[in-house]
Amino acid sequence: MNKRILSGTHLFQGDEACVEGAIAAGCNLFAGYPITPATEISERLSWRLFDVGGIFVQGADELDSLTIVIGAACAGWKSMTATSGNGICLMQECIGYAAITETPCIIVDVQRAGPGTGAATKTMQGDVYQVRYGSNADYSIIALAPESPQEMFDLTVEAFNLSETYRVPTFILADEIVGHMREKVVIPEKVKIIQRKRAKFPPQEFLPFKVESDTDVPPMPAFGEGYRMPVSGLTHTETGSPSTDYEVQKRMVSRLWNKVEKNVEKITKIESAYLEDAQVIVLAYGSVARSAKSAVLEARRQGLKIGYLRLITIWPFPDKVIENIAKRKPKAIIFPEMNMGKMVREVKRVAGERTKVISFPKPGVELHKPKEIYNLIRRVTN
Repeated sequence: MNKRILSGTHLFQGDEACVEGAIAAGCNLFAGYPITPATEISERLSWRLFDVGGIFVQGADELDSLTIVIGAACAGWKSMTATSGNGICLMQECIGYAAITETPCIIVDVQRAGPGTGAATKTMQGDVYQVRYGSNADYSIIALAPESPQEMFDLTVEAFNLSETYRVPTFILADEIVGHMREKVVIPEKVKIIQRKRAKFPPQEFLPFKVESDTDVPPMPAFGEGYRMPVSGLTHTETGSPSTDYEVQKRMVSRLWNKVEKNVEKITKIESAYLEDAQVIVLAYGSVARSAKSAVLEARRQGLKIGYLRLITIWPFPDKVIENIAKRKPKAIIFPEMNMGKMVREVKRVAGERTKVISFPKPGVELHKPKEIYNLIRRVTN
């Protein structure tokens, strides 16, 4: 029996599917602190990692946990943590540190209602800006938003591959509904696994942050392989030496930004339907997209020309996707999300004056019902 990939058809909770995706992708270290609604990830990994010779660590807190994950990644391990919005608050310093040191790591955020302690057992999509802009200054990350347990598996594998490819902190931005939902999950016998780029030069010729190709991503040897690997949080040159020079800062920050933002089209994943004749488009992500899809299908059955678009990759934001839709000048884009209107601002930024963008916010705890979205579609189309 292949203990790393439990191939076959399973009835899994979203959090459980995330664990199996991590194991299949090669995760061999997890460090985390229990927090609702992500605790099931820690619980399952506490024994699944031992099946594959990995290590499970319960950190003293969330900051400690991400510090352990970063250290393990620098040693060549594929590492992950899982938390909710409160934990992301505490991790922000380390997220920025992972960004400047270009340390690949996976952070699962199973979002819950907030702010503060909020309603710990209830859902929300309140962390979408927090994961993108939470730490100081300029850098770019990747965030994927699953809508089902199946995608909790698939996108966890994808997150590990993207993190290794671009050397960035990568987020699974789920929510309580997806994390605790139980559905069929099909696990293939093999999954595509990408390993980080290794140095082509011997240690004496190696420059830790020198880019060897047009990807803006330097190779990353592991601690103990004989290479010099500075991991300071200071602005640094290609050698890793600290610097306060403007040109050094400009080159470093531009590369941290561009290695992700210049590859938006490669990274972007979306799901769409009925866009060709759509007069109104319903745009959503995560668990809300399930209600949105049901509402659109009902509207189509009633003869309304309604399109559907789901953002799977939410960071980096897929500007070109929204721009191409806005150029068609639909009557409106309806955007339901479980916050007071966060990602809709990105849509308005890109769409500009070409089409009306209608925010349909809910502040968490309760998911949008398909009927509510359908009723809004009717009002907009009348």
